[in-house]
Amino acid sequence: MPDGQSNIVVSDLSRRVTLEGLTVDVQIYRFEDEHEWVLFIANESGSSMLWDEVFASDGEAMAAFHIVAEEQGLPAFLDQGSAGMLH
Repeated sequence: MPDGQSNIVVSDLSRRVTLEGLTVDVQIYRFEDEHEWVLFIANESGSSMLWDEVFASDGEAMAAFHIVAEEQGLPAFLDQGSAGMLH
């Protein structure tokens, strides 16, 4: 592997979520040499959002997604922009 590159570890919690006819891809990952997890959401229209904060565990990242999904619904992930505005 070339210097400066790390493998990406994808969480088993990553998945497609469909609610009320809307679907988003929830991706939770970290770099192999890092301990913090990143939350990335992509919707069917091609927009994506990278969460502003990182998480100590993949479970915390998924919990953050669920909080927004329950409070605002999946339409909160359909607008382009920073996910940091969502939480």
